[in-house]
Amino acid sequence: MMNRRSVFVCGAAALVAAAASLPSAAAAQGMPSLQIFVPAAPGGGWDQTGRSIELALRTDGLVKDFKFEHAPGAGGAVGLPRFLGTKKGQGDAIMVGGLVMVGSLIANKSPVKMTDLTPIARLTGEAEVIVVPASSPFKTMKDLVDAFKADPTKISWAGGSAGGTDHILAGMIAKAVGSDPKKVSYVAYAGGGPAQAALLGNQVSAGISGYGEFAEQIKAGKLRALALSSDKRQPGIDVPTLKEQGIDVELFNWRGVFGAPGLSAEQKKALIDLVVKMANGPTWKSELTKKDWTGILLTGDAFGSYLDSEITRITGILTDLGLAAK
Repeated sequence: MMNRRSVFVCGAAALVAAAASLPSAAAAQGMPSLQIFVPAAPGGGWDQTGRSIELALRTDGLVKDFKFEHAPGAGGAVGLPRFLGTKKGQGDAIMVGGLVMVGSLIANKSPVKMTDLTPIARLTGEAEVIVVPASSPFKTMKDLVDAFKADPTKISWAGGSAGGTDHILAGMIAKAVGSDPKKVSYVAYAGGGPAQAALLGNQVSAGISGYGEFAEQIKAGKLRALALSSDKRQPGIDVPTLKEQGIDVELFNWRGVFGAPGLSAEQKKALIDLVVKMANGPTWKSELTKKDWTGILLTGDAFGSYLDSEITRITGILTDLGLAAK
């Protein structure tokens, strides 16, 4: 017969064994809170990315509390210095950014660089789409290009900030059809939301953005999609590519997240582990499908090397298109 002490010891041992078989509290909870800094206006692609990150982390039980901060302007050239200056060493803060910021910082001759950030993860890739209002006389990309070649000043292109992905694509299209990219009448907006409002109000001839930003309005018949910038047609999207229509241009937008400067190796690893866990979770995968995004996860130092190569590539494109000083 076991005495009371024996029962207690055995019971305690069983509890210890059971606890050892469970994940640690830190692993289960992920991170108690997270600051998400969006260097653009609400409603655009970076804001959508940030909101999807929040949804996935919250739904999958990885982070409980969130604080959003927006600092729109110049494709991140306004927000980046603010993030760098106010979040240094803070391991619970991330900034959303991407290819748009690479070009914008170059075009705006920004004194700060994306390499001042801590690279955490490249998350998504997305084809750009060229759209016109539903009432537009331009039914095809050829119609739009013919009008542009006849008189570039009469065709206005709405998109994100100057020097960003949308601007780059407009310039690449102009160059590919034999026109001077400098003659593109480009109207820069602080984000996809304001650009969409201008299109729906028939204030501009055409718009360029990531497909996800215009998807709802395209499906609702309020905007007409003329072309995608991808190398081939995208699954579930009935829109021809620029290449299919005789315009030899291909551009793929990417977005990711960055940590503040001055993070310790442990802080950097914690953020990377959190994002990897999120990216492999069910909610994020569902968001990729709903938003027509392609998951292209690349983390840490490998993402840092990729960023260096993108800065070099986009500098060359902007110089060729006359959007950056030689």
